[in-house]
Amino acid sequence: MTTENLKQQEIAEKKKIAEARKEYQQEIAEAMKAYQKYVICIDKTPDEFESSLSSLLVKAIKAYDSRGPNLRHGIALDRHITIILSQNDSPRPLCGMYFNLHSPYQKQATAKSSKSQKESIGGSQAKGEG
Repeated sequence: MTTENLKQQEIAEKKKIAEARKEYQQEIAEAMKAYQKYVICIDKTPDEFESSLSSLLVKAIKAYDSRGPNLRHGIALDRHITIILSQNDSPRPLCGMYFNLHSPYQKQATAKSSKSQKESIGGSQAKGEG
């Protein structure tokens, strides 16, 4: 891909983001207000969060516009937020923005070690080894 093509793609992407931000400015404003008031996020500053919202909104619009004939939603998400556009009776889809509950301090679930057990053919279990 040439440098000129990359520049054109970048310009087109910025235009899509600006259009999405304009169309869904009320939803973005409400999400930003909630983020700044209620969400503690070590990974993203409010500016980074707003940038992520815009990018995810464009992805959700693309998913919504390219959905199959029997599908009603376009969804985009990252670790912190999920955006869902849902078909309704008006030309503009409903927009839901949801905060994904996540803690960087949450431990990964580890598989519990189990003792091997012998089972007889009759279905009764023998005592575990170990």
